Amino acid sequence: MTIKFGETVFFGAGHFFRIGAAIMFVAIAGCSSTNTGGPVPMATDAGPKDTGTFPNLNIPPQVAAKQFTEAEKNAKLAQLKADENAQRAKRGGAAVTNQAALTDLAKKHGPQTLTQIEGKCDPALDPTCK
Repeated sequence: MTIKFGETVFFGAGHFFRIGAAIMFVAIAGCSSTNTGGPVPMATDAGPKDTGTFPNLNIPPQVAAKQFTEAEKNAKLAQLKADENAQRAKRGGAAVTNQAALTDLAKKHGPQTLTQIEGKCDPALDPTCK
């Protein structure tokens, strides 16, 4: 049955008709191409134009606010330093300046965290660990 179907589709009279139709389609499509070898027309008024739409990139934007003067900058920095000192006083002292203590903490922190994540808890780190 498959062989007979194959003979009907591929070798029958309809096959020649389909091939002929495909050839005609390709010939018609080939003839309808445009001439791309000619010169391209140039715009007579080349360059930026004000179209009246947003955003207009041809007009420089307006400054939103004036820039700080040197005195204003120094005043704002002094205010920030005062706020920093006030926060430092609230938490009970100066910033940590012992670099050795910070380095030691960094070396121990990773393995301790991994131990807790992996479920092998350490009672010294986690009092609820069993």
